[in-house]
Order: sequence, then C-alpha cells, then structure tokens
Amino acid sequence: MAALQASSLLIPSSSSGSPSKRRVSASIHVPKLPKLRLSDASSAMTRKLVEEFSNRNGYTITEPLQMEVVEKVSPSEPRRSPSRSPTSSVETTTKLYAILEAVEDRVEMHDNIGKQRDNWNKLLLNSVNMMTLTATTTAAMAAAVPTPSLKACSALLFTAATGMSLVMSKIQPSQLAEEQRNASRLFKQLQNEIKSMLVQQSPTESDVKETMEKVLALDRAFPLALLGKMIEKFPAKFEPAVWWPKVSGHHRQSQGHKTFTNTERNGWSEELAVEMRAIVQVLKSKDKKDYLRLGNLALKLNKTLAVLGPLLTGIAAATSTYGGSTATTVAAIAGAMAAITNGFEHGAQVGMVVEMYRNNAGFFKLMEETIEATLEERDYDKREKAEMFEMKVAMKLGRSLSQLRDLARKSMASCLQGTEVDEFGSKLF
Repeated sequence: MAALQASSLLIPSSSSGSPSKRRVSASIHVPKLPKLRLSDASSAMTRKLVEEFSNRNGYTITEPLQMEVVEKVSPSEPRRSPSRSPTSSVETTTKLYAILEAVEDRVEMHDNIGKQRDNWNKLLLNSVNMMTLTATTTAAMAAAVPTPSLKACSALLFTAATGMSLVMSKIQPSQLAEEQRNASRLFKQLQNEIKSMLVQQSPTESDVKETMEKVLALDRAFPLALLGKMIEKFPAKFEPAVWWPKVSGHHRQSQGHKTFTNTERNGWSEELAVEMRAIVQVLKSKDKKDYLRLGNLALKLNKTLAVLGPLLTGIAAATSTYGGSTATTVAAIAGAMAAITNGFEHGAQVGMVVEMYRNNAGFFKLMEETIEATLEERDYDKREKAEMFEMKVAMKLGRSLSQLRDLARKSMASCLQGTEVDEFGSKLF
C-alpha cells in the first residue's frame, strides 16, 4: 500500500465551551497502482500529469508511479503459429487466392463454350437436315420431270450436306458440349474445395501444390481447343475418363507389431478397412464394369452412324448427277435415309451418351483409387477420420451408412460363397 500524506487541517474544538483550534495530521492509504511501462515520450507525459494532479490536490507521492503496457490480442484475431512465419502463411494464402481466381475464370469459360457447342449441334443438325430434305425433294421432282436445273440443284445440296455431315461426325458437337458441362461441374467442385480450405484451415505449400496439380489435370482431361488437343471421339478402346492427378498413398512400413488404440488409429478399425475393400470389389465388378460395357456399345453405334450418314449423302450426290430416272430415284431414297441417320445420331445425341458413360466409369475409378490409397496409408494421422470418410463414401453412392454396411456384408458373403452381388454399389446412376 502506498501512503499519501495530506496537508494539515485546522478543526474547531467545542469541548470547553470556547472555540479552540487543534492540528490534525492524517494519512490516506490507497492501493498500490499497477506498474505500466510506456515509451519515453508517453512516460514523460504521464509523469507530468501525475505531478500536476499531486500539486493541485496537495498530495505527496512517496513512490514513483510506473506503468507497464501489455500487448493484448483480440479474441477475433487468429493466433499465429510459432512454427510458421506470418510472411510464409500470407504468401501461401495469396497463392491459393490466385489459383481460386484462375479456377473461377475456367468455370465461366467452360460454361460459355459448352453453350456455344450445344448451339453448334442444334444449328448444324437443322442445316444438314434441311439441305438433305430439300435435295431429296429436288431429286424426286427431277425423276418425274427430268430437267438439268433440278439435277444440278440436288447435286449441289447433297454435296454440301455431305461436307457438313463429315464435319459433324468428326467433332461430335453433342459430345463436345457434354465435355464442357462436366468440366464446368468439376471446376466448380474444386472451387468449393479451395474456399473451404481457406475458411477452415491454414493452407500449406503442399495444399497449393496439390491444388495446382488438380487444375492442370482438369485442363488435360477437358481441353478447350478443337484443333490438335481435342479428345479422340472414336478411340480403339473405350476407357474411363481421368480428370484427377495420380492418387498415391504414402506407404510406410510399421516398425514391428505395434498396438494402436482407436484414438491413435484416427477412428479406423480392421472391420471398417475390410468393409471398404468389399465396397471397392462391388464397384469394380458391377458398376464400372457395366458402364464400360454400355460405353463400348454406344461407341460402336456412334462409329456406325458417323460413317453411314456422310456415306448416304455422298451416294445421293453422286447418283443425282446422272440423267436416268433410276439414278434420281436412288438419290432420293439415299437422301431420305441420310436425313433419318443424321437425325438419330445428332438429334438423339449419341456422342453425349458416350461421354456420359465415359465420365460415369471414371467416377467409379476415382472412388476405387481414393479408397485404396487411403487404406494403403500406414500413418493413421494422415488418413481422413474414419467416420467422415465412411460418410463421404456413402453420400457419393447415394446410400445411408446402414445401407453401405449392408452392401459390404453382401459383398463379403458373395466372395465366401463364390456368387455375384445382386445389386450395384451406386444408387444414383
């Protein structure tokens, strides 16, 4: 406690009847003030204020007043990690924001180009069919009334229709539009992942590198250009689409037979690992296999229609130049068949169906690689939490957790009995 001595006071006394004066000395005890440290300028100002306050009120301060300023951190401000410099963290976040801007730009580009190529399919189909039907009508009129002008008109229209049909069969506009729709969807998914990463955790350099690899993998899988980089529309073998960087687990050999608790295993158990492997077996033997089969059938049908359409219009163009009624009749029949073929191929969007099957097969391939890489990871701390991982797998397959476990039990039972599972893994498609 610091003592502050007050000035002497004269108090009248009335004990003897006559007024007298006596001197009273008093001291006031106040709590000791906290010590505060200020800079030289602020400290001098503080001393001046204290001295002025003392002189004005007649107090004598026996101890010098010291102040110590403690830096306070606002509760809303995140605490900086001692292991990472603030500059490094800011640079990493800035890089992620730059990648996010590029991803948002790609989403808009793929949206716009997808709409454009969908318009190509509609406009080119309408143009080819109109020219083919007009040339067919002209050829039929030339068969009834043989005139050189009608034959020339039908020959020119059939030739133009043949050229446009060849272009459509080569680029497959409906398949191009489906590619861009899938690219836009996947870039939006990556965009949401980056935003969640920026909000929920402090990004690292490995996060930046992994995100860049995902962006580049999507660019390779769904190119914007047509010439030189366009996806092969009629490959020799139907393969699933691959739009992700190579998934690889960090294989770490355990040192001896170490026992882990459930907490140390990040929630993983041997039972859950066996269930995940059983689900992978179902996806391989049922879902992916079925989409590969359907994709091969759709690809063969598309190849046949892509050759048949231009071939029929070419036959019609060649026969319409001859003067006989038989030739013009053949031209009219070939033209009608060409219109039907083109309408079925591009109107029914067979190329889009091929691309849809290719992406569905790729979806199941990605799930297989993700589950296998997670199970092969020896460091349980690097694995995603078991409960969260199981929930994500169930949601992607359109199942509840109980339905997912039932599927795993059916798969294990079928392996033991040597039979096939009677249902597909996915309930979405």
